[in-house]
Amino acid sequence: MRPAAVNEQKRQSMARQRSRDTGPELAIRTRLHALGYRYRVDHRPLPAVRTRGDLVFTRARLVVFVDGCFWHQCPQHRTSPRNNSAWWAAKLAANVERDRATDQRLADAGFRVVRIWEHESPDEAVAMIVRALGATAAPDPPRRASPADALPPP
Repeated sequence: MRPAAVNEQKRQSMARQRSRDTGPELAIRTRLHALGYRYRVDHRPLPAVRTRGDLVFTRARLVVFVDGCFWHQCPQHRTSPRNNSAWWAAKLAANVERDRATDQRLADAGFRVVRIWEHESPDEAVAMIVRALGATAAPDPPRRASPADALPPP
């Protein structure tokens, strides 16, 4: 069971943590979309897997996770809360363990997984995703005007 928050301000701060549409995620999505790539957002790639990918390229079978440094224990930026430290240590270790299990389940189902830390540059993250996609998911071609657009108004 979750321990009580130290104070109301801390509880509200933690409650405001976004699970989707975070700043780093939006920066990556904007750049990919501008390059012509299309993907699903906050999508469950497999019905049997509880985890939802931040970006899922269904045809290319690529799942992208943009992981927060605190929640997923980034090697460079991990921190350990001082209050309720035992509970938090178990919680964060379970998050990392679930990430590895999810990666394995997706790989077993034929998906490739790209994990990006929130502190990574959006341009570097996009480059990693584009490399992972390779030729399997070329950007959509620019949309052309349809013949109906060329007709004069009635």
